[in-house]
Amino acid sequence: MNIIETSAESAEATELMEELSAYLERLTGSSGKKSFNAATMKDEKSVFIIAKDDGKNVGCGAISKIDNNTAELKRIYTRIRNNNYGKEILKYLERKAGILGYKKIVVETRKINEGAVNFYIHNGYSIIKNYGKYKGREEAICFEKKWDSITTTST
Repeated sequence: MNIIETSAESAEATELMEELSAYLERLTGSSGKKSFNAATMKDEKSVFIIAKDDGKNVGCGAISKIDNNTAELKRIYTRIRNNNYGKEILKYLERKAGILGYKKIVVETRKINEGAVNFYIHNGYSIIKNYGKYKGREEAICFEKKWDSITTTST
């Protein structure tokens, strides 16, 4: 698998995110589109990636800046489940967050999205109080991984 950094507004990124939005709409009743703005990916501390395998797009993900110490995971998606694509995307974004100087990463998903909830727990994320616009939203669950838990070496 190869991971490339690209524009969140590219045709490839848009295609993958539309698939993710359709999946989330079916699963949770919300596409998640309101929680992501591709224009914010132009910040120097934000990154959008596409994962490729044999030249085919297999997934995507992003980190966006909340503040100088905190990155937020956004739009993590893999076309094929039960492989290492999601883990590799996550590890790449964690390493990138470290390089960009972040001290922690946060992420929100819906409680009903059990696959995502288990994915974050399995990858060392701790449940935290809902942050930002997710405060008071019972359907949301938020996670955090602090820098001392994040590795900057390849896994």
